[in-house]
Amino acid sequence: MVDKDRIEGSGRKIAGDLKEGAGRVLGDGKLQAEGRADQTAGKTQNFWGSLKDMFRGDRSRDRRM
Repeated sequence: MVDKDRIEGSGRKIAGDLKEGAGRVLGDGKLQAEGRADQTAGKTQNFWGSLKDMFRGDRSRDRRM
């Protein structure tokens, strides 16, 4: 099962992509920076969820042996 942090992180990254794009179109540097910050936060959250999935998977393999 996919960790909820992976799902939320992916959504946050997409929102950051959109926000950065809107800032670029509107010429709003602050909005672009906020979008990049949201992208980084989303990538980090997604990575954290991946780690949790990985360790969760390792434990289940250990129990089968």
